[in-house]
Amino acid sequence: MKFLDQVKIYIRSGNGGGGAVSFRREKYIEYGGPDGGDGGRGGDVWIEAVEGLNTLIDYRYQQHFKAETGVHGMGRNRHGAAGADVVLKVPVGTQVLDETKEEVLYDLDRAGMRIRLLKGGNGGFGNTHFKGPINQAPKHANPGQEGEEQAIWLRLKLIADVGLVGLPNAGKSTFLAAASAAKPKIADYPFTTLAPNLGMVDLSAGERFVLADIPGLIEGAHEGAGIGTRFLGHVERTAVLIHLVDGTQGDVGQAWRIVRHELEAYGEELADKPEILALNKIDALSDDERAEKAAELSAAAGTPVRIVSGFTGENVTELLREAYKLVRQRRGEIVPDDEDEAVPPPTEGGWQP
Repeated sequence: MKFLDQVKIYIRSGNGGGGAVSFRREKYIEYGGPDGGDGGRGGDVWIEAVEGLNTLIDYRYQQHFKAETGVHGMGRNRHGAAGADVVLKVPVGTQVLDETKEEVLYDLDRAGMRIRLLKGGNGGFGNTHFKGPINQAPKHANPGQEGEEQAIWLRLKLIADVGLVGLPNAGKSTFLAAASAAKPKIADYPFTTLAPNLGMVDLSAGERFVLADIPGLIEGAHEGAGIGTRFLGHVERTAVLIHLVDGTQGDVGQAWRIVRHELEAYGEELADKPEILALNKIDALSDDERAEKAAELSAAAGTPVRIVSGFTGENVTELLREAYKLVRQRRGEIVPDDEDEAVPPPTEGGWQP
């Protein structure tokens, strides 16, 4: 299935049905009077976040959605039926933006969240509604109210607890495959990953979280180089970032600086998230090379460095448990062991992806 995370659609609520002008005409009834019914209201346009979806591909080939018009009123005081609503089902994590993409109107960040985007028009009154002591035989009725119309953007930001970042070919997809049951494409060339991948990490019965792998960043990504920063939105909701650096390349410190610069240029507080720095592909290094590369990377970043191998699985479980611990701290489920530990305080009510 093709991954689609942004799409523009056009929505319109239904018009209200018109009221009826009718008079009761039956044998042996001398003064029948008006009996025109009211029109039905037009259908609404709703959007609902549902589980089981991870792409907006359903809106790739159909962009126009219109709710039904209400049924017109009829004689014998028969009111028209309401028009059917339109319900747009989207993945959890979908945002609704205005046509300019500058304002976020709604953020559907939990399953079952349902929002009315447009309200249907009210039905018109039939001539029975206007009957009174002065005007006992009204010959007019109200037309139905017009529905609303709007163009909106849907933007998906995947819901994940931990995000993987790094340069192309840093081994992120291999790490995801080793840490979860996900089966991303793995090859020995850059930009193997062209769309985000999600994997469920199941360390034990009580240790489960979602891990997101996004396409690699290169220098100048915030200016559109490579794939750009389009997919960085999918790690905005994460609690922790795992930054993988390829241990087989020449300058590991520069590799870390490139990605950090792109995260800072992107904004959205990505650079402020807790980060676990890991030297990957240590299976291809000797013990001396491991120590040398780890020391070089630690000196550049000013933080401790973990050494892992996504290919052999070495130290992967320990790294994942450390990430899960930080996730729980952000949720407010546990407190840091050390009060001076550089972990942002939990948000009010606990962190939510």
